[in-house]
Amino acid sequence: MRKRARSDEGAPSGDVYEWFRRGSALLAGGHPGAAQQLLSRAAAAEPGSAAIRESLARAQFDAGSYAAALESFREVALADPSDDYAQFGWGLAAARTGDFEESAVHLALAVAMRPDAAHYRAALRQTRATLKARAGGFGTVGAEQKQDQQDEKHHQDE
Repeated sequence: MRKRARSDEGAPSGDVYEWFRRGSALLAGGHPGAAQQLLSRAAAAEPGSAAIRESLARAQFDAGSYAAALESFREVALADPSDDYAQFGWGLAAARTGDFEESAVHLALAVAMRPDAAHYRAALRQTRATLKARAGGFGTVGAEQKQDQQDEKHHQDE
């Protein structure tokens, strides 16, 4: 990842690794828009880097660029289908773009890979509830709570 960047006018200083580090720090510091700018440069210079692409996807998502985040998470997941976080991000981004069917598929994959991740299971339940509500099957809050308890018990039994 230590590739020296071309001297493009307007390009940030440093090499690709420095862009990645600074972009990651900006993202962690709550500045996803600025992180997105640096990480986009890094991803263009190192398109095969899963770490850069995942960080870019997170920055895009946090900046509200859900369609772009979906594409970035999709690229990471297609390169490594066993990447549970990429599947999770793909599912969340799909939900934010309104595609709950696609969201359910990728969130279910993430949950299957990491059943211990409560936030994965919660996101999948929310997406499935949205699909059910849109289909006219509103159910009851008690039924959802009972399903949550059954999911927790099943997880603990494994």
